[in-house]
Order: sequence, then C-alpha cells, then structure tokens
Amino acid sequence: MDDCSLVPDPALPIGGRLICDILAIDEEAALLAFLDAGDWSTELQRRVQHFGYRYDYKAGRVTADSDLGPLPSPVSRMAGRLVKAGLMAAMPDQAIANEYRPGQGISAHVDCVPCFGDAIVSVSLLSACEMVFRQRATGERMAVILPARSALLLTGPARYDWTHEIPARKSDRQGGIRIERSRRVSLTFRTMVTG
Repeated sequence: MDDCSLVPDPALPIGGRLICDILAIDEEAALLAFLDAGDWSTELQRRVQHFGYRYDYKAGRVTADSDLGPLPSPVSRMAGRLVKAGLMAAMPDQAIANEYRPGQGISAHVDCVPCFGDAIVSVSLLSACEMVFRQRATGERMAVILPARSALLLTGPARYDWTHEIPARKSDRQGGIRIERSRRVSLTFRTMVTG
C-alpha cells in the first residue's frame, strides 16, 4: 500500500508539498541498483551515502573541503527531474541517501540552516513511512505517510519553523490501516549555501 490513496489530503505545514509517483517502478529499481552498488557508510545507526558534499554529523555542517565532486549521473538525473517539476529552482549540488530498516528512524531536526538553501526535497524509495512534523514555537504536531516513489518538498515555514522526524518503529497507521514498513531508502537533495 504505497500509493497516494493513503494520503488524499496530506497534513503538511505551510511550505510543504507531497508529490506522488515522481518515479516509475523501473526508475526506482535503477536508482536503487546504483545506490546498492555504491559504498554505504555505517557511521550512523542507519547506512548513508553522500554525494556532492559530505555532511559532517559531529560538526553539524558542510564545508568546502568536504567536496566530493559533481553528483553522479543517476543522482544528477533525479535532481534534474526535481528542477523540471518546479520543486527546486536550480540544480542541487548535495544529496544524501539514507537507508532505513524496519524499526529505524531519524530524530526530530531541521536541516542545517547555514549550510543549505531554502528548498529541501526528499525522494522515498521502496517502503512507505510516516513523517512527523512539530512546530518549534508551539509544539503543534502534524503527520503524513510518505509513499514509495514520492517526493517531499520542504520550503519556507515547513523548512525552518518545523522539525521533521521518522519515528523508529516497524509499522505505521493511516486511516485505521496498519502499514508494515520494509526497507526504505530516501534520497534527499539540497543546495549548498556558499560564502
């Protein structure tokens, strides 16, 4: 159950947008094959791969000396699709792949403000999962199921005024339906802030 029928009217903060079916199933498979042929880092509890620039988790920033070179072709093609769809104004130059096994998540955070520009786009591959948003000033909570092959855009208030997280659990509930998680890979695109 990874289709958009699970999210007919997604509850997202202002500046958030969910686009379903950004990829076809065969395109998803090709992108995953590329990622799985690469070197996954185990520096975190989940496996990650960095493209364009390496994000330093300990320092909480990206520096010019963390340049890994241009985005590889399959990642660059996906980035181009996001630009063509109007989700990003210009080609992003940084991307990170995160692998989540059932029971894994990511804690509440706001992507590094001095590091990255306004638009953050995350593409979900394989499994659906719930993302939870919390308004930093008021604690208001919203949640949405991210279907496989969807793209989530965070800009403006959704980017800066709300944290986002993926609760560490093996299933999610949407409309009374239990959705079991399987392996999920997210590919998040960002643009470096220079100067």
